[in-house]
Amino acid sequence: MNPIKTLSRLLALMLAFLAPAQLAAQTAAPAPAAPAAQTARPALWKVADADTTIYLFGTIHLLPQGIEWYTGPVAQAFSDSSELVTEIPEYGDTETAAAVMKYGMMPPGQSLRAGMSKKEKIRYEAALKGLGVPVEAFDRFRPWYAAVMLATLPLQRKGYAMDHGVETHLSALAKEAGKPRSGLETLDMQLGLFGAFSAKVQKRYLFDTIKSMPTIESEIGKMVDSWAKGDALVLAELLNDDQNDPAMMKALLYDRNAAWARWIRARLDRPGTVFVAVGAGHLGGKASVQDALTKAGTATTRVQ
Repeated sequence: MNPIKTLSRLLALMLAFLAPAQLAAQTAAPAPAAPAAQTARPALWKVADADTTIYLFGTIHLLPQGIEWYTGPVAQAFSDSSELVTEIPEYGDTETAAAVMKYGMMPPGQSLRAGMSKKEKIRYEAALKGLGVPVEAFDRFRPWYAAVMLATLPLQRKGYAMDHGVETHLSALAKEAGKPRSGLETLDMQLGLFGAFSAKVQKRYLFDTIKSMPTIESEIGKMVDSWAKGDALVLAELLNDDQNDPAMMKALLYDRNAAWARWIRARLDRPGTVFVAVGAGHLGGKASVQDALTKAGTATTRVQ
């Protein structure tokens, strides 16, 4: 599998993957200077019938500062909508911590590094030391969680943050306007996907991530640039091509896209205007949400 592309899906769950406070303090770095503002025109679609309109907006969950995307048709579509739907609803810290404990932690008495060979442990510890992170930081966590943290910490230090991400901004706007926010899935459903992968698959992903760390920032940068330009097909290629783990693709992408398409078709039975914001990788390329809708006889229209 390509760990950088798989990371793009894991970033959807970053609300659950924030480092503990003590780790954040140990790995803190000076905030980068704010870049010049960049006006973005990310892709937007809609599905509509006589009395219902559903906007489909592809998001990036972690963004650097300075990207102004809430403009034009996107801002108008959100303003016209009476509710916000994201991949998962907003959860409190207690619920999030409980889910991470359930799906992200090793069983009692087990340790992440204890399950590694001597050679693997050397590589793993070198990666943590390179980030200034204590080698024991993720001992209690499963390999998939350690992989996410190893990949996202460098991005956070470069200014990528949930605070700049699309969902955070939309959630704040929804609260301000009194619009309800709901989710297509639950936190348990999402974390359960990763917890269900075998230890072998998780471990392979961890060491693929370590191998790819030198290029993660540049690859994510390409994805953000394509998203900002509204290049949905290019973005889909960057996110979804060259995957060699069919089971992971089915679980993380294809099955979920099909389920979300079913939800959209069912929602058309009730009047109103809805703004659906999900990870951009779900709205482009093979077996996208739009593809699933088309196969079921429901057309989508590109708005921007």
